[in-house]
Amino acid sequence: MHLQSILEWVMGLPSLALWGFFAFSNFLENIFPPWPGDSFVIFSGFLSAQDHPPLPLWGVITATLAGNWLGAYVMFRFGGKVLQFLKETNIKVLRNLYEEDSLEKTFGWFSKNSIAIIILSRFSAGVRFFVSIVAGITKMNFVRFIFLYTVAIFLWCGILLGGGYKLGQNWNQIIVILNIYNKFITILLVVILTGFGVYHYYHKKKNKVDRE
Repeated sequence: MHLQSILEWVMGLPSLALWGFFAFSNFLENIFPPWPGDSFVIFSGFLSAQDHPPLPLWGVITATLAGNWLGAYVMFRFGGKVLQFLKETNIKVLRNLYEEDSLEKTFGWFSKNSIAIIILSRFSAGVRFFVSIVAGITKMNFVRFIFLYTVAIFLWCGILLGGGYKLGQNWNQIIVILNIYNKFITILLVVILTGFGVYHYYHKKKNKVDRE
């Protein structure tokens, strides 16, 4: 179903169903990154600005928070299960992955920089999906995690909600800007990860030669 068709269907929902849809949309975005959750957040901001909105701004905010909190909790718990699985698995490849020094260093780096990583991750749909999982894998204190995640939600979703609320009928202009922004972030992440992978490969190769 096309996004525009979904939006037209959403506009016809009663208040309670509308609240449930936006909460579910935010939840789904956390566990299924391809879902256009940000677009629905912008649209919910626009919808709350109407003269007789079926869902006022406070309802949109609570739906946004509730959906994101639940989604983050599910993926955090999933990360804990992944850690337990890697510890107990008899599959050699996965066992080696768990025992890899570089993996432990990456998790250590995440723990040291968790404040910046969790808050900034919200500004990229692909990254925010993994952050909750990694937080679970590293056994981060859940209260600390959810507090930082809430700060991130207020920053990023606040921008999207505020934009949809203020622009009114022109709310879809933000989606155009958002699409350009997401493409830029995706390319930037690919370049960074590729550079990191190349550096790690040659660094590991150099160490191997030095030992020989």
